[in-house]
Amino acid sequence: MLDFSLSQEQLELQKMTRKFVQTEIIPYMKEWDEQHHFEMGVVQKLAQLGLMGVCIPEKYGGAGMDYNSLAIVCEELEYGDTAYRTAVSVHTGLNSMTLLQWGTEEQKEKYLKPQAEGSKLGAFGLTEPGAGSDAGSLQTRARRDGDSYILNGSKIWISLSDYADHFLIFATVDPSKKHKGITAFIVERNYPGVTTRPIRGKLGIHGGNTGEVILEDVRVPAANRLGDEGEGFKIAMSALDNGRFTVAAGATGLTRACLDASVKYAHERKTFGVEIGKHQLVQQMIAKMEAGYQTSQLLVFKSGWLKNQGVRNTRETSLAKWIASDVAFQSASDAIQVHGAYGYSNEYPVERYMRNAKALVIYEGTREIHTIMQAEYALGYREDKILNRMLPPWPFANSGDYL
Repeated sequence: MLDFSLSQEQLELQKMTRKFVQTEIIPYMKEWDEQHHFEMGVVQKLAQLGLMGVCIPEKYGGAGMDYNSLAIVCEELEYGDTAYRTAVSVHTGLNSMTLLQWGTEEQKEKYLKPQAEGSKLGAFGLTEPGAGSDAGSLQTRARRDGDSYILNGSKIWISLSDYADHFLIFATVDPSKKHKGITAFIVERNYPGVTTRPIRGKLGIHGGNTGEVILEDVRVPAANRLGDEGEGFKIAMSALDNGRFTVAAGATGLTRACLDASVKYAHERKTFGVEIGKHQLVQQMIAKMEAGYQTSQLLVFKSGWLKNQGVRNTRETSLAKWIASDVAFQSASDAIQVHGAYGYSNEYPVERYMRNAKALVIYEGTREIHTIMQAEYALGYREDKILNRMLPPWPFANSGDYL
């Protein structure tokens, strides 16, 4: 029997997060966007509510809720603005969930627990100036030196770069091995040789923090290596399964924001003596938003359900990310069209939605990458292989026993 209803706990979480967004984000977002200001106070309040570790087991400082609860939080946050959903995506989806999946008990105690509690902030460093979709060609190097590694290189387009306490950095120990030489490391901001600088002039997500992380002879303890040497590419891809899930959930929230704004304006604006909502071509755009929202949410919740069962979900999550981000981008474009000339100005939020939505079809795997992935699955060229370390299925009754 299929059950599409949310649990009482999830409904309460949705209500709490929605109220938070309405009171702590939406009233200030226009100003923050104009000033290119990332408000750390929002992140601190999210931590106080337990939302920075919502799907991390309680034994590691989290709220112990399921993975679809994370999706609910991401949808509601992006309804307010992409910047704060991105903060949760990076901190929880890309970093903390990866530590949960691959970390040792010592690493979880030292790094995962404070992150899940929200006292420390985590970021993710895979992309480089010359390595985006082709992650196997990264140039950041890691050289073993006794009981440490020396890291040199730079990472680009790193969300929370200026605020994160911990970075999950991917470097190669042997470039000749390509993907098989990539290794993952937990790097603390205060390690000598770590510097960051923000990226200016972005098209969208003006209220978010994005930057470059530079590593110059950074000495990282061998105890901070995540997984074994050469497992980094596998770890990165598993992290992207989680990051893409949160992006898809967030894109669903952006589509809902476009829909709500368009419905409101369609009732307010009159042409030819009637509300513009009476015109069939306006109805067509609003109908597409509604259908896209429902479709995206179902794909996201299916991926979350698979995560809850402890089942590999790369294919399903890729599809959810591709469809939900595409829908959000089209919905933002249509929302501007519904608003007409007013939609082209920042008097209404839809122009911000449009600028933010463009990022969704680029990061966490471009729209084109996901198109190829889905075709290869359908053609039988690609198949999901069971990872040697999966996320623990929810509920986390024996969360220490899944490795």
